[in-house]
Amino acid sequence: MKLKCIIIDDEPIARKLVEEFIGDIDFLELIGQAENPTKAMGLLNDNIVDLIFLDINMPVINGINFLKSSKNTASIIMTTAYAEYAVEAFSLDVLDYLVKPIPFERFLKACNKAREVYETKKLLAQAAPNTDDHFFIKCDNQIEKVLYNDLLYAESMMNYVILYTAGRKLIVYITLKSLEEQLPATRFIKVHKSFIVNREKIKSIEGNMINIGTEKITISQNLREKVLQEILKDRMIRR
Repeated sequence: MKLKCIIIDDEPIARKLVEEFIGDIDFLELIGQAENPTKAMGLLNDNIVDLIFLDINMPVINGINFLKSSKNTASIIMTTAYAEYAVEAFSLDVLDYLVKPIPFERFLKACNKAREVYETKKLLAQAAPNTDDHFFIKCDNQIEKVLYNDLLYAESMMNYVILYTAGRKLIVYITLKSLEEQLPATRFIKVHKSFIVNREKIKSIEGNMINIGTEKITISQNLREKVLQEILKDRMIRR
């Protein structure tokens, strides 16, 4: 198994370094490079891309704006000289954030995270068509079985997700966006940029708060109307 990856960076020297690092990692395969996101569109449209090494400060469109506008599902590792964009980048579900000059050991650690995410996505995709009551997730070098009915909610924490069940919590390297795409929408709903909840486990709704298990989960203001419509549907008994 090799992760197919591309580099998007306007600096030739920076692209060369990342290319050399990729060549030293046996589970990565470089399939192309581009000096800005606009020129990368052909690569993204013509290939299945698992991982993008993305700079921030580039001409035409910068890396942050590219992330905001892109619907690509590849994992993103930022490679930039600007540490100050890290919080915004992580809010856009980037997998990792590497500040130049990048040591190889730090680069390898980020790529190992990408491999974990890739393997987790495969497990979820394989489980989805064959089962209707559970999925598998990789956690602490183990493949864990999780029953849909046991999962209360999921919380995004930077570049990983915490799955909360009644009896345990599992920390996995996957973005909340990727998890949302692979969980059945009939069972789970995103109520906040950091939370997905199990519809069947909702005990009550108080204003902008959902009571689930012993926890209170905030419904974000921009999602509130959609969330309430989805949860209540035609089940609300009125006077």
